Amino acid sequence: MTRSLFKGNFWSADILSTVGYDSIIQHLNNGRKNCKEFEEFLKESTLKRALEVFKQQVDNVAQCHIQLAQSLREEARKMEEFREKQKLQRKKTELVMDAVHKQKSLQFKKTMDAKKNYEQKCRDKDEAEQAVSRSANLVNPKQQEKLFVKLATSKTAVEDSDKAYMLHISTLDKVREEWQSEHIKACEAFEAQECERINFFRNALWLHVNQLSQQCVTSDEMYEQVRKSLEMCSIQKDIEYFVNQRKTGQIPPAPIMYENFYSPQKNAVPPGKATGPNLARRGPLPIPKTSPDDPDYSLVDDYSLLYQ
Repeated sequence: MTRSLFKGNFWSADILSTVGYDSIIQHLNNGRKNCKEFEEFLKESTLKRALEVFKQQVDNVAQCHIQLAQSLREEARKMEEFREKQKLQRKKTELVMDAVHKQKSLQFKKTMDAKKNYEQKCRDKDEAEQAVSRSANLVNPKQQEKLFVKLATSKTAVEDSDKAYMLHISTLDKVREEWQSEHIKACEAFEAQECERINFFRNALWLHVNQLSQQCVTSDEMYEQVRKSLEMCSIQKDIEYFVNQRKTGQIPPAPIMYENFYSPQKNAVPPGKATGPNLARRGPLPIPKTSPDDPDYSLVDDYSLLYQ
């Protein structure tokens, strides 16, 4: 607990004067305002700060945040360019694969249709042969001749459909080989893209975390400057500085004496009472001289914890 300085330095010889009390109240009000400003500073969420004591360091931190935001925007631009580049590369491969997929599906359908036609022609030939066998005992030669013609026609149809079926099979095999080749190329290209993407994304995240970590270190270094300046503050020295700058007097006003109208000794002193100085009413409080270079007064950068 510091020794009391207020009670011995804020008197006035004028009993009606409250200049000492007013000076203390004004100082306390200014101190309350100081606390209010700091409270608003703690609650404020923007980069604008109200307290001058933190202005420089807060501005420095804000500048670091701006630089970090610019770095993040640059990293975002690089990420966008990388993403667009991979999109174009992937699109080329996808167009080739879409074409071979479509060709494969179309040729497969043609082959299946040729197979169905071949199988149907074979069934028609079998039916024609069975009809010829059943007509062996027929007496009508014209009917037998028609059956033989039908059989011959069906055999020809089977041969033609068989050739077409085999041709489609051969074509489908070529399409299949082409599709497999393009599929292998696509897989290799996509795998290379994925490796590149993972590596790029990993490095981007690593860089981003490093930037945030560095921002924390830089901000803490700036806040440490504020903490160091606050460590230099002395409550006793601040109070002494205020008393020296604003004190109004060390002698309380003299007691008001009784003056008998009929007594010639109007200013008689009561027994046991000391007379105070016969001072006239003081004028206005002089403006105190400030001492910003006073080594006994603590400063936080350019901001004084004491209102002048």
